[in-house]
Amino acid sequence: MEKNASFLDVINQYIASGNVILPVFSTAALRVLQELVKKEPELKVVEGILSGDQSLSSQVLQMANSAFYHGLVEILTVRAAIIRLGMQEVGRLALLVASRNQFRSKDKDFNVLMKQLWQHAVGCALGVKWLAKRCKFGELESHAFFAGLFHDIGKLFVLMVVDQMKEKDKNLPVTHALLMESMATLHAEQGSHLMRQWNMPEDYCVVTRDHHLKDYDSKNILLVLVRLADIACLKLGIGLTKDESIVLSTREEALHLNLTEIDLAELEIFLEDTAILAG
Repeated sequence: MEKNASFLDVINQYIASGNVILPVFSTAALRVLQELVKKEPELKVVEGILSGDQSLSSQVLQMANSAFYHGLVEILTVRAAIIRLGMQEVGRLALLVASRNQFRSKDKDFNVLMKQLWQHAVGCALGVKWLAKRCKFGELESHAFFAGLFHDIGKLFVLMVVDQMKEKDKNLPVTHALLMESMATLHAEQGSHLMRQWNMPEDYCVVTRDHHLKDYDSKNILLVLVRLADIACLKLGIGLTKDESIVLSTREEALHLNLTEIDLAELEIFLEDTAILAG
C-alpha cells in the first residue's frame, strides 16, 4: 500500500491499473434475460437456451425442486419446470442461479459477506417484484425483479477486487470496517460499470448507479421500487446490516407509490417468508 494512500485510493488505483479479473456472467442466463424482457418472449427459445447449458439447467431444476417451490412430483426437465412454474419464473430462477455463482471466494470471511450479499440480492429482487405487483405495475414485474437482483452487484465487485489484491499481497491490511466502507462508497459507480461490461439493459444500469442518491429521479418507477425494497431489506437485516429504526411508511419512496402501512407490513412479512429461497 502506498504511503499516505487511503484504502479506497488503493482499490481505485488497482481497478484503474487494468489488472482486475472481471467476473464473467453466464452467457446463457443473459440470453434468457434478453428473451424475457421482450414484449412477447418465446417459450421454446427459453427452453432451448437453458437445455443447452447443462450446468445452469441442473441448478435451475435443483432450485425448482427446493422447499420454496416443491410440488407433489419432482421436476426433471426444463420443460416440466416451465409448465409448472411458468416461463417467467423459470427465467428468474436462471438469473438467480447465475447470480449466486458469482458470490464465492476462497477466503472464508469474504464468503460470509458474499452469502449476506446474495441474501440481500434475492430479498430485494423478490421484494421489488412484489411491490410492482401490489402497485399494479404489471408490465414492470420482470424488469423490477432483475433490477433488484443486480442493484448491489458493485459490492460483490469491490469484494472481488480486494480478494484479488490480497492474493497478490498477503500483508494487505484489510479489516471488516474497511471492507464495509469500501463497498458503501464504491459500489454504485463500480456496479454500474460492471453492468455495462455485461451488456445489461440501461434501465438496470441506472438503478445500480442511482439507488442511493439523495437527489434521484422520482419519476423513474423502477428506481423507486428498488430503493424501497432495498430499504425494507435493510430494516429486516436481509443483507450486511440491519436498522430496525426505519419506518417504511415515512419514506419518500412509499409516499410516491401511495402505499399504506398495511401494504408495507405485508411487504415485510413477505420478505421474511422468502428467506428460505435465499438461504
